Amino acid sequence: MMLSPDQAADSDHPSSAHSDPESLGGTDTKVLGSVSDLEPVEEAEGDGKSGSRAALYPHPQQLSREEKRRRRRATAKYRSAHATRERIRVEAFNLAFAELRKLLPTLPPDKKLSKIEILRLAICYISYLNHVLDV
Repeated sequence: MMLSPDQAADSDHPSSAHSDPESLGGTDTKVLGSVSDLEPVEEAEGDGKSGSRAALYPHPQQLSREEKRRRRRATAKYRSAHATRERIRVEAFNLAFAELRKLLPTLPPDKKLSKIEILRLAICYISYLNHVLDV
């Protein structure tokens, strides 16, 4: 079989071969991960434009409970309220450690102790007091 000069040039230089899926494997070749593999989101009522926000985001009633929670937590108002609640919780936690620290005897009374040191010292002190009561 004799090749024409155009065909010979294509076969001699593989880099000049077509790289689109149709030329490589025919029309039934499927590219994994392409946009066409994704399930389309049903368009919400609106102007019907393909690029509209309604086409990209489903109607809130179509969202799962988890997705609704995720979107609600993404708002600035929610984050601000959560940060405030967390700050109050941490302050109460630190206050409780400070009160416990005041009850524990240490050689330098004003010695700075970590939270784990406070807890360990409290355990030792409680067991010491139990021992004193048993004697």
